[in-house]
Order: sequence, then structure tokens, then C-alpha cells
Amino acid sequence: MSQPSPLKRREIIDALRIGAVPRRGLELFAVGLERLEKTLDDELDGVAAGGGKFKAVRGEYGAGKTFFARWLEHRARAKGFATTLVQISESETPLYRMETVYRRAVEQLQTSEWSGGAFRSLVDKWFFSLEDEILGSGSVDPNDAEAVAQAVGDLLEKRLAAVSATQPQFAAALRRAHTARVRGEHAIAEGLVAWLMAQPNVGADIKRAAGLAGEVDHFGAAGFVRGLLEVLRQTGRKGLVLVLDEVETIQRVRADSREKSLNALRQLAEEVSDGKYPGLYLLIAGTPQFFDGPQGVQRSQALAQRLHTEFGKNPEHDSSRAVQIRLHPFNQDRMVQVGQRIRELYPTEHEDRLRSRVDDALLRELAIGVTGKLGGKVGVAPRIYLKRLVDMLDRVDEHDTFDPRKDYELVVRANEMTDEERGAAGMTRSVDDIELDVGSEPKEGI
Repeated sequence: MSQPSPLKRREIIDALRIGAVPRRGLELFAVGLERLEKTLDDELDGVAAGGGKFKAVRGEYGAGKTFFARWLEHRARAKGFATTLVQISESETPLYRMETVYRRAVEQLQTSEWSGGAFRSLVDKWFFSLEDEILGSGSVDPNDAEAVAQAVGDLLEKRLAAVSATQPQFAAALRRAHTARVRGEHAIAEGLVAWLMAQPNVGADIKRAAGLAGEVDHFGAAGFVRGLLEVLRQTGRKGLVLVLDEVETIQRVRADSREKSLNALRQLAEEVSDGKYPGLYLLIAGTPQFFDGPQGVQRSQALAQRLHTEFGKNPEHDSSRAVQIRLHPFNQDRMVQVGQRIRELYPTEHEDRLRSRVDDALLRELAIGVTGKLGGKVGVAPRIYLKRLVDMLDRVDEHDTFDPRKDYELVVRANEMTDEERGAAGMTRSVDDIELDVGSEPKEGI
């Protein structure tokens, strides 16, 4: 693996410094996922060949589901896929409203070239390629803008014929957006692209210009996903990896909303498996309670049957090819391994100082200290462990007299933890600060 750029290294450290998952560079410190690489690559290859794939990943809070999803996104983008991650939310992105899921998916769309605004960039690229194809054919006068627009529109609709059979408005909006650009009607062009992204409050006059009516609804969104897949294919992408994260939030909604969400998920899983979304790799991520509990998947017999996976006692013997995979529990050895990689990634002019003062022994003491003081729940510790590690590296890097074993007092405050972290650690918001003595030998039971 080539050395990461200084910019990427700074991005990683900056994200960890505030307790966030970096958007890029996860492959540089991913630990324990090697067992999944071949199967996932094979599955992505199958999707790139025109198939569809539905898969689920389960893990308790802190097991690294979001990290895993973003790591998968990185591998997919490196293979030529577009990727997007949508966090399911009761208020912002309910699963039973596919138009909101589609909107968030398009907003978060990424490719290897574009980490933001990828949808608009892909539409621009496609328009340019269609124009080049038309002009290269010699059948249209390049000085006749209207003739070029007409020919490009005809070709565009031909390329989207399969989508138009069920969702003609997708192609109609794209065609009119291209014509508007040719005519210099920039407001109409941008408004129609926004409508294609399922953005609300697009003006009636803009929709009227393309013969459109209303907003994208739940049923229309399914056709728009197919349209998105076709645009991706036309612009040279291998397909789309769509991650639905935190699907366990379905359990907390009203009964009627929960039933609609589970039905939407069942239908989506069936349609992906039946080949109705060629080029789509759909991954859902949730807790074991969502998959096994009474308020989750088990309420839908058809969905439960589709996702059922018989797990053995030893996670090491799990099959990575199963429809549902579980993440192995995080342990202190893996925390130390991650710590070593972060130490190597840390951008500094004082490498020798960092390695000698934040050595492997101190990395392990830090892992033991954080884990022990959080109720022994290793799964709660990684985010806080890495945040504190970066803080320690910062001080060693800035101050040549700083010795973390003597000068660093490590404190975890309840108010800096998420609700899930406090709950998993058996803490409450009002708990007193917990002091962690990193420099001393760990006592028995800590």
C-alpha cells in the first residue's frame, strides 16, 4: 500500500481528535476485517456484472458497524463503484418513506473522483459525453444548438428506455435539464436537477417546464433509484453501494410506522435479489436486537426468513458468504493494533519522540485503563480510546518536555459520551467524572 498523503493523514487525525469516524482513509487502520475481503470483492464483482446483492451486518454498539460500512465503501470506490451511506432516522429519514431515503442517498453520493456533489457532477459528465457522441457522428450541425439539444435528448431517452418504461419522468426531467442548459436557462436546469434529487420545494414553474407534476413520492423513488443506477452505468461506474445504517431505529417508531418500514425493507430486499436493481449492492447495518428481537425483523416473517443465518458458538467459524454477517467483538489486542497504526499515521516532525514516549506498552495501558473504567465493555471504548490517544500524541508532539506517564491525567466525562456509550457502560448523565490512572500498573480487576 502506498504512503498516504499528508492531507489524508491530517484528515484522519482531525476526525479522531473530535471522536468522529474519518470519511477517508479507513483502510489505513482497519483491523480484523481481512477475513471478509475476498467474499466482499467477489460480491462486488457480481454486482458489477449486472447483478444485485442484499446483505446485512450486525453488531452491538461499538462493534464498528459504521466503520465497516465506510471501509466497504472505500473498497467499492476503488473498484469503480459509486457509494452512499444513509443513516435511518425516525424523524429525518424514516425507512417507510423511500423518497427521503433516496434524497439522502443522492445527497451523500460519492465516487473516486468526487467526495461531494457527485450526482450533479455525474449528470454534467453524462451530458458532455452524449454531446460528444452526437457531434462525433457528424449527423448534426454543431452550430445549431437546438438541433444538438434535440439529438442529445433523443439519445438520452433511448439510453434510459428501460427506466422510462416504469418511471418516464426521470428521463423527461433529464432531457429538459439538458435543453435548458443549451438555451442558457440555468435556473430551470438547476431546478430540474434538484427535482431529480427529490429535493422539496422545487418551483411549480420549473416542473411545468418539463411537464412534471408534484414531488417524488415513495413509489416514484423506486424508479428514480433505477434511473440513478442507469446514469451511473452510462458514466462508467460499476454500480452503487447503498448502506442503510442504524436500521434498529425502526424499533422505536410507532407500531404502524414500524410495520410500514419493515414491509418497505422486505420489498426492497426481494426486488434487489430478484434483479430489479441491476448494479446495486444494498447493505443494512443494525444491532442483534433488531434482527432477533420482537420489535424488529421478526415481526415480518418473510423478511426474517430471508435474513435468517444460523450462527455457531465460535464467531471465527462464521461464513462471510451468508446473507447476514456479524462483526467480531472488539478486544484490547485490536485496540492496541489500531493505536499502533494511528501513531504511524500521525503527521509529525518528531517521530522518534512519539514512538519512544507513546510506545506499545503505553498503548496497551491506555486500552486497559479506558476499558476497565467503562465497566469492562470493550465495545464502548474504541472511540474514546482513539480520541484520548490523539490528544496524548498532540501533547507529546508539541512539548518536548511532556512525558505522558508522568504528566498526562486522563479523565472520561459522562457528558462527552453518547447515550449508547453511557448505557453500555452502565453510566448515567449525572455520573461523576472518572479519572483513569494510565501511568501506574493496572490493578487486578481493572
